[in-house]
Amino acid sequence: MMKIYHNLARLCGAYGRCVKENNPYAEKHRESIKSIVKGHFPSGSGFDKGTVFDLNESSGEKLVFHTSFHHMNEGGFYDGWTEHSVIVMPSLEMGFRLRVTGRDKNQIKDYIAEMFSEVLGRENK
Repeated sequence: MMKIYHNLARLCGAYGRCVKENNPYAEKHRESIKSIVKGHFPSGSGFDKGTVFDLNESSGEKLVFHTSFHHMNEGGFYDGWTEHSVIVMPSLEMGFRLRVTGRDKNQIKDYIAEMFSEVLGRENK
């Protein structure tokens, strides 16, 4: 078995090669990527708009996700959104490293990094 980040990187690489060669199998790779993202990545519990995989910006060497976080205040009321990109790059030492962009309201970037790291490191079944 392979980790989710590894499987997504392999599928992105294959997708890019198929697109370049006008191979119709590109659609199969795209659907596999969508299925993995839908089945594993944050959706709900603050990630109310879910997670979107950016196939145009991703490759076998870089994975790019977009997400939003719906923040709550101390009183339990929603008080705004922050928009984020999660960029995953290979690391020879750790397997992958990631960077979260966007505003760090309530230190949300650390939480997003933690959530995505946990998902990316899972075995893809």
